Amino acid sequence: MSRIAALTSLLCIAFCITGSRNVFALEETGLQPYSVTWEGLEGSLIDLSFLLEKPAGKQGFITIRDGHFAKPDGQRIRFWGVNVSGRGCIPPKEHAPIIAERLSRWGVNCVRFHFFDRPAPNGIINASRDDTRELDPEQLDRLDYFVAQLKERGIYTDLNLNVARSYKPGDGVRDYEYLGFAKALTYFDSRLLELQREYARQLLTHRNPYTGHEYREEPAVALVELVNENSLIEAWMDGRLRGTNTRKNPGTWTDITASYAEDLTRLYNQWLQENVSQEVRQKIAKEAGVQEGQLIPRLSPDQFANASPERFHTEARFYMDVERQYFVAMRKFLREELGVKQLIIGNSDHGHGHSGYPIVVGTSLLDVVDGHVYWQHPSYIRDPQTGRNIGFRIPNTPMVLDPEHSTVVQLARTPVMGKPYTVSEVNHPFPNQYACEGIPILAAYAAFQDWDGIFWYTLAHSEVVGTEPRVGGHFDLAFDPVKMCQLPVGALAFLRGDVQPAKKMIARTYTLEQVRESIRLPKRSDLWPFFTPGFPQTLPLKHAVRVASFDGPATASFPEINENPLTSDTGELSWWLGKDKTGCVVVNSPRWQAVIGHCRGVSQGTDHLRLNVTNAFCAITLASVDEKPIADAERLLLTACSQVGNRGQRWNADKTSLEDWGQSPTVIEPVTGTLTLMGVVAKRVSVQPLDAQGRPIGGPVAADKGDGGWLIPLGKVVTTWYNVNVERN
Repeated sequence: MSRIAALTSLLCIAFCITGSRNVFALEETGLQPYSVTWEGLEGSLIDLSFLLEKPAGKQGFITIRDGHFAKPDGQRIRFWGVNVSGRGCIPPKEHAPIIAERLSRWGVNCVRFHFFDRPAPNGIINASRDDTRELDPEQLDRLDYFVAQLKERGIYTDLNLNVARSYKPGDGVRDYEYLGFAKALTYFDSRLLELQREYARQLLTHRNPYTGHEYREEPAVALVELVNENSLIEAWMDGRLRGTNTRKNPGTWTDITASYAEDLTRLYNQWLQENVSQEVRQKIAKEAGVQEGQLIPRLSPDQFANASPERFHTEARFYMDVERQYFVAMRKFLREELGVKQLIIGNSDHGHGHSGYPIVVGTSLLDVVDGHVYWQHPSYIRDPQTGRNIGFRIPNTPMVLDPEHSTVVQLARTPVMGKPYTVSEVNHPFPNQYACEGIPILAAYAAFQDWDGIFWYTLAHSEVVGTEPRVGGHFDLAFDPVKMCQLPVGALAFLRGDVQPAKKMIARTYTLEQVRESIRLPKRSDLWPFFTPGFPQTLPLKHAVRVASFDGPATASFPEINENPLTSDTGELSWWLGKDKTGCVVVNSPRWQAVIGHCRGVSQGTDHLRLNVTNAFCAITLASVDEKPIADAERLLLTACSQVGNRGQRWNADKTSLEDWGQSPTVIEPVTGTLTLMGVVAKRVSVQPLDAQGRPIGGPVAADKGDGGWLIPLGKVVTTWYNVNVERN
């Protein structure tokens, strides 16, 4: 038994004693004001900008070596990032340095620019025209200045191309009012393909006057993404290629209109003529009930199960081939016509309720493979007349109770050997009461899986400087005091590699027939999210996992895993499930340690952490700031986090939705109790509570020395984090 497994066995005893009273026991009473503000950081003790090389791109363009991101000199680099969305991409110029400085000091080294292909003021497209074919000079100037400020502080940029562009009469796009974001259509419609290339040319050949480079030649731009959560084959799986939409402004996820469905059917029949034998075409036509010379109709999802293998696989080949042709053509256009030097991402594997392998077959042709995931993404309630969101629901349960479907496991299905893997969107969306678990768990396991980039979605959809401290959306981090304080400690784990990579890599191979057949596997079955029969879903919590090939041989079965706690092959990570709906993740590495989950009653944690907290659910992390192991460090960063809300926030009866989002300021449930810092030989240990900007609250408190270690009181001051100074003998 590893050391961490032994320690976690003690956790099991403590949890079983405390029993079921810990389950969902977070109290709404006692939440205290504690707010993130976005003024300057004078007096802040948080500065992890030493993790970043300045300026970004100092050596040249990010490249790939041994399947991972690397600087030109070959040194490995990972990205710990955030998204900015819409107006958040184009802050006023006087605000850009403030935001860039905060991100740099919080350890963020890459920003993904998302959702800005929109008309001003929400994006960079000129709103005064009757088309979307011209960039707005003022908005573009804001973007340029922000990118330059980020670059100066060592922060790279990821530019997204086609995300949320909607069309106007002058664009020459048929049915433009009925397309929403035109998902799926962007892969095959000639006009939409032309407009994508035009936009890419305008943006990527634009010269940023503050850096002196066109974007295609800017080494601080590390990544360029083609489309976002947009897949033709996924649209087929989801029934969005039937041609039934007749509603204007239908929203994001919508069926295509009849005219485009007819175009797609004609394209399919043309493809059949060029790629399938006459004998096979005749068989498919007979099964479809059409005569010789008639167009063969395409399948809808309700027909998948009863379709013959020949008909089903042929049509699946068609959609996958169209996606492949799109990625190859766009890569050629960017590389050869525009001279783009950045690494290219095609799309993300994001719909984990069904197989993602048909998508990854295409995206893995490009430089980087990417994934998205959200723990319990809100399910929106829509007005049947207008289609607008009028409410939401979430299960509101902790991830530590469901390791098989955790963000770690869902994301782990996508990485491909020989390709960098990024997670360009991830979050525990607000108002989940257990969201404090999200950042530390993924930071640790992403390092263990040896992934290449994590981008939390999203810093904000709007301006943040001078804005009231209130969490106003499901995904915004900027005013969430727990997530914002966890970003720096997560940067230490991931960028610095404080959690070591897995010792063993488990590779899977698929035949293309397996990939296509996975489309027909039942959604949300016991096979999700891997959709690979014979593959234990918790294997990514034990070893690293990747896809080795989509050319076969067929995937074999793997040994079952029946462990509790489920301990990584490095011995540093352990995931425990109790008998009474309790769970906990423990991280025990020399420089980074954590206890995350149902913590009440726990008397033993890691080599250096022993907890005695009153909170039913919380996340405690301890990290060395000065590069030394915790046992020898002179400065430590301690975070102690639980739930977050807004003042006056009101849940519905079963805490699955909000009846009132509340007002400013944000409030937190302080973590209270004591923590014993063990195994640290010192003359004195002092603990400084911090405000949400990292500034001292009052003076430092001396920890008491006891037989077991240094006793640190928690919750005497309302805070989420502490600076710990260790004075050595």
